[in-house]
Amino acid sequence: MATIAVHEFISLDGVFEDPSWTFEFGFDPKMGETIGAITNASSTILLGRTTHQMFAPAWRERTVEDDPGAPFFNETEKLVVHTRELTEEWNNTTSIGGYDPDKIRRLKDEREGAIFVSGSGQLVRALLKEGLVDNLHLFVYPIALGSGARFWGDGADPTKLRLNATDVYDNGVVHLDYGPA
Repeated sequence: MATIAVHEFISLDGVFEDPSWTFEFGFDPKMGETIGAITNASSTILLGRTTHQMFAPAWRERTVEDDPGAPFFNETEKLVVHTRELTEEWNNTTSIGGYDPDKIRRLKDEREGAIFVSGSGQLVRALLKEGLVDNLHLFVYPIALGSGARFWGDGADPTKLRLNATDVYDNGVVHLDYGPA
């Protein structure tokens, strides 16, 4: 049975959209090791439509020389939850239709390892609400942006989590690994 491991870059005030604001902090090599451990344990990528449409053009032409994560993103099975047509082609991508928690449970039952989710805020909030997330990896950046889409926006359901582990990187980013409470 697979687990679901979510990865998010997030500001101190909870903004997670368009993480281009993370670039000014650089990418600590130890962060790469942490993310590599998460992706190395993963056999499937699960994405929402919007994140898929952002990731496909960003990753599909990259090689391992460009980014050590390129083989994972380009060769791994990708499942996309969506209700509209996909407009971006990307190797090993399958549409699974609209969000259905029973469908996600079946995916977990049918697979081994972890199912990796990145971005995909609406999908992740739905997974959390259904208790389907096994690890929520928040990489918290030392900046309050003041505006932007927040991971937990107004009206979000209360979500109680248990802290599994933490890491602090030289660029000021803190990794918080949460699991179900």
